[in-house]
Amino acid sequence: MKKRIICLVVFLFSYLSVYSIPTPRHSFDVLNYKLFFDIYNCFKTPFPKTFIANNIIYFRVDSTLNSIKLNAVNTSLTIDSVRLLNGTVLNYTHSANILNITLDRAYNPNEFVTIKIYYRHNSVVDNAFYVSNGMVFTDSPPEGARKWFPCWDKPSDKATVDITAKVPLTARLGSNGRLADSTVTGDTIYYHWISRDPVATYLTVFTGKVGYRQDVLYWHKLFNPNDSIPTVFYSNSGEDFSAIKNLMNSAMTFFSQKFGEYPFEKNGFATIQGGAGFTWGGMENQTLISLCPNCWSEITVIHEFAHQWFGDMITCGTWADVWLNEGFATYMEAIWKEKTNGYSYYRAHLIPKRNYYLYNNKGFPLYNPSWINYTPGIDSLYDEGIIYDKGACVLHLLRYTLGDTVFFNTLYSYATDTVNFKYKNATTQDLNNRVNLISGQNLDWFFNSWVYQANHPIYANNYSIGNTGGNNWRIDFLAKQTQANAGFFQIPIKLKISFTAGADTAIKVMNNLNNQLFSFNFTRQPTALVFDPDDDILIKFATTIGIKEISTVVPDKFELFQNYPNPFNPNTIIRFQIKDSRLVTLKIYDILGKEVATLINEKLKPGIYEATFYGGNLSSGIYFYQLKAENFIETKKLILLK
Repeated sequence: MKKRIICLVVFLFSYLSVYSIPTPRHSFDVLNYKLFFDIYNCFKTPFPKTFIANNIIYFRVDSTLNSIKLNAVNTSLTIDSVRLLNGTVLNYTHSANILNITLDRAYNPNEFVTIKIYYRHNSVVDNAFYVSNGMVFTDSPPEGARKWFPCWDKPSDKATVDITAKVPLTARLGSNGRLADSTVTGDTIYYHWISRDPVATYLTVFTGKVGYRQDVLYWHKLFNPNDSIPTVFYSNSGEDFSAIKNLMNSAMTFFSQKFGEYPFEKNGFATIQGGAGFTWGGMENQTLISLCPNCWSEITVIHEFAHQWFGDMITCGTWADVWLNEGFATYMEAIWKEKTNGYSYYRAHLIPKRNYYLYNNKGFPLYNPSWINYTPGIDSLYDEGIIYDKGACVLHLLRYTLGDTVFFNTLYSYATDTVNFKYKNATTQDLNNRVNLISGQNLDWFFNSWVYQANHPIYANNYSIGNTGGNNWRIDFLAKQTQANAGFFQIPIKLKISFTAGADTAIKVMNNLNNQLFSFNFTRQPTALVFDPDDDILIKFATTIGIKEISTVVPDKFELFQNYPNPFNPNTIIRFQIKDSRLVTLKIYDILGKEVATLINEKLKPGIYEATFYGGNLSSGIYFYQLKAENFIETKKLILLK
């Protein structure tokens, strides 16, 4: 046995060496970017895309190093020199979009270093720094900041920012945080913006325009009404944002009550002028949201504003977790509709999003482990059907599963946790853990079903009504999923039963196995059964057909089938059959025989069953799954490859 295990381990190691994905390492933590931009000429004809700038980067050393690497796109940026703040010249290379800086010595963990980079932006169209007829702005998702300033351009490395921009006196310019000062010298004004709160690089912004209109609205804080937060509106001539201005304080109050008081020094919106190249409806830059020309629509504004909590204050830990940004903001649109118009409007807002997902599903899960190390194309990363709409629908499913009180308590706890999340980052597993903590339940099964695996359930349910003697009746309901492109989706299900007399009865049961049979006894005659009567399981296709009698095919033997797929990452399906009613357990063990998961532990009726095993929290390796049905025991091997 020992020799066999060793051989298997050697085989697995060689297999992993080919297919495993390396874990990214980062040896320093940027704490502040202090940026100066001379963009004066960009506002003047012929509106050049060139500017000169410098960037003072203050960072903490996290592991012993004598050099650092920054993202800086070669076609966009020309590096002129790099120095320590004391003037010591540092050697560097700039190639393949990486600025590699050799420090003056080796630095140890918890030392702090400040470097200053002098650089220029080249005369290129790079879809991050935009110049157009008196308007200059930046737009950086997902990794465009590296095109207008050298940085460590990942969502996990948030830093405070300090931005000074030299512009013509005729221009107004906004940025992250608060306006610390503005200095006028002749026909020039220097705007100096400081964000006290950490900002992800892709949420760092400045937006300026000659003749920009500016308006300010003040909102008084919930916990200190004597203090206020400004909302600054930058708009183009002729735009009417009065309706948005009128609702903004109400939105500030509502979201503050739901998810903790508005977290930043300022709120702001800036519309981009027509023809300037802005391709989004809106972009949630921290404290200065960009909007397309004249895009003062309620839902667009609410979506981007909700990001200030979900996306900006709490930023996705990796791009694999981007649904925590976009799914949440999309769901907040529905929550706002519920607040202003009632639950029916909440439902009406989610239905078209459900439909868009179902008929535009590209077949990948909300959480994509490969995106931790690899940034996909824009069309996948910001896929509307999956990342936005399915993300919002999954949050509705979580609300349906937990109930309103626990659901909103969970989100409030998540958003107000200053130790772990507020002004920091969160991963999907972090959210999973917070749901478990606040609910007092293990909701791993929910995330395994709806977040970590792709697609959605296709139900082909049956029910039958029978007289069991006298005035006693029974309904049998068979919950059956038939999708071939995913494992089983576990979820509580509601059933509405109608009768010849009296009110309907609603029943909610946990559907935790495929081909699961439920039986209900009554002392009045049922006439019909409706599955999911309120359409709470939004993302599904379903038929439910009444038949004369539900009869399951009774297998003639016990059998455990090989899991599929195998090897797998992160989900695999395990099927088995039992020929008579028994207490059944299905467990997963590691190569040393330690139990790592229990998938089933209950008495089952004869039939064919399947269970989904999620291995995302485990290390790559060989595991074993074992089926016990009293005196029947069978074990098979499975391989998790990450």
